[in-house]
Amino acid sequence: MLRRLGDIAGASVLLVVLLPLLAVAALAVLIESGRPIFFGHLRLGRGGRLYRCWKLRTMHVGAEARLEREPHLKERYVQNGYKLPSAIDPRVTKIGRVLRRTYVDEIPQLLNVLHGSMSLIGPRPIVPAELAWYGSNSKELLQSKPGIFGEWTSRGDARPSYPERAHMELNYVRRRTLGADLAILLRTIPVVLRGQPDE
Repeated sequence: MLRRLGDIAGASVLLVVLLPLLAVAALAVLIESGRPIFFGHLRLGRGGRLYRCWKLRTMHVGAEARLEREPHLKERYVQNGYKLPSAIDPRVTKIGRVLRRTYVDEIPQLLNVLHGSMSLIGPRPIVPAELAWYGSNSKELLQSKPGIFGEWTSRGDARPSYPERAHMELNYVRRRTLGADLAILLRTIPVVLRGQPDE
């Protein structure tokens, strides 16, 4: 209950503070590539329930279909932990690269937090295919709500790929405390301010 109250309070404050930035970014997306402005990617939530993890759209419309049409692109996507660096992903728009580098595209996930499908702090949401990396520990991972910030994301440029990522996220879930969450949040602040590299 205390964590949920903290999520609601923190997400509400952040949303109010970041609303002007979100509005400018949304307008930039609209001007460059039209609608839709937001993109809800299907991710696994607590208990394995699928939900839409909202972001500002950073890719051209039809990006997911293109991934399926181009096997070599999908292979690199899977090998890179189910994500392609913006610098080599032809699906990412020019504005999208800026939004990703500055993490501005993640702001709509505050709405996920208010809705209750995500927490401010928790393991990063994964797509169903990633669950294979967690093996018999999958149910343990899915006991927690996914978070905007987490142990893995707090490592910034040093974020490990699978299977190390799976070990890190499971260790977080097993040892989770409010103190640990606060430490993650403090470590994440300089990561966000530094920005995300394209490569």
